[in-house]
Amino acid sequence: MPQPVRISLDAMGGDAGPEVVIPGAALALERHPGMRFLLVGNEALLRPILARHPALEAATDVRHAELTVGMDEKPSQALRAGRWKSSMWMAIQAVRDGEADCCVSAGNTGALMAMSKVCLKTMAHIERPAIAAIWPTTRGESVVLDVGATIGADAAHLVDMAVMGAAMARIIFDIPRPTVGLLNVGTEEVKGVEIVREASRMLREQDIPGLTYHGFIEGDDLGRGTVDVVVTEGFTGNIALKTAEGTAKQIGEYLRAAMSRTMMARLGYFFARSAFDALRDKMDPRKVNGGVFLGLEGIVVKSHGGTDALGFASAVDMAHDMAQHHLMQTIRDMLEQTSTIAS
Repeated sequence: MPQPVRISLDAMGGDAGPEVVIPGAALALERHPGMRFLLVGNEALLRPILARHPALEAATDVRHAELTVGMDEKPSQALRAGRWKSSMWMAIQAVRDGEADCCVSAGNTGALMAMSKVCLKTMAHIERPAIAAIWPTTRGESVVLDVGATIGADAAHLVDMAVMGAAMARIIFDIPRPTVGLLNVGTEEVKGVEIVREASRMLREQDIPGLTYHGFIEGDDLGRGTVDVVVTEGFTGNIALKTAEGTAKQIGEYLRAAMSRTMMARLGYFFARSAFDALRDKMDPRKVNGGVFLGLEGIVVKSHGGTDALGFASAVDMAHDMAQHHLMQTIRDMLEQTSTIAS
């Protein structure tokens, strides 16, 4: 029998803290009954909420933390004030100390990344971690990274992200050689900045086991799902992510306005309601909530700070899958193969 996945939760992170984290964990436990949780936060606040979810309470240990990292704190400030004693740090530390297989937090992204790098350290051969997100497409889903961990990248960093993103895609999509594309301003090899062109050359020449390099892709390929893994640096990736989220909300507002404009429109909505419900479900950002920090010596998943219980449960699901299917070992194996080829 496989060992149960143990997940440490920063219960105080996010806009609503334990009022979202605990119900979200309860939902995730219904889908993965074997999980165990370490809930880190203000015990006096956590216990009454946890008592409303008996099944979760039975599968959870609570650890008191006296400090909460604010959503608006600078990473350096949060690290100085919250090291060793904040709920965020203690949840990450549980992964480092082997008490948990992964950590989930809806807290301050910059602080979470800074604490994760200091507490867990980066993997061998990885200079900078990346945040990988799941991107809904017309053909299913893709992995996109980096969506905001670091600004700027050199060619070697882009190659590292291609390897880490492919490792994640192998687990999520259950395919042995995910296709990888570099986001660029055109698909021709002569286009784009030198760093991206150099990364493309390296990926073609190395022919890394465990991934298939597709070449350059453009912005409209993100929604099409042209490749399984999209690689870009954090500045561009974060803008693309926020643009997609904003566009989805904009389309939703257009549809609501159009469907309520006239009696015929409302009647049409009544007959097409199942189709609109399916569209709403497909565009629901809560279903793909959760960014994985790749390149660290441990699994950390970042949930959107403003999500609800369903969204947080999706982030817990993501953490569970990454731990259960040995993300860390998959990345290490692929990096070792890449280093051997490069040498």
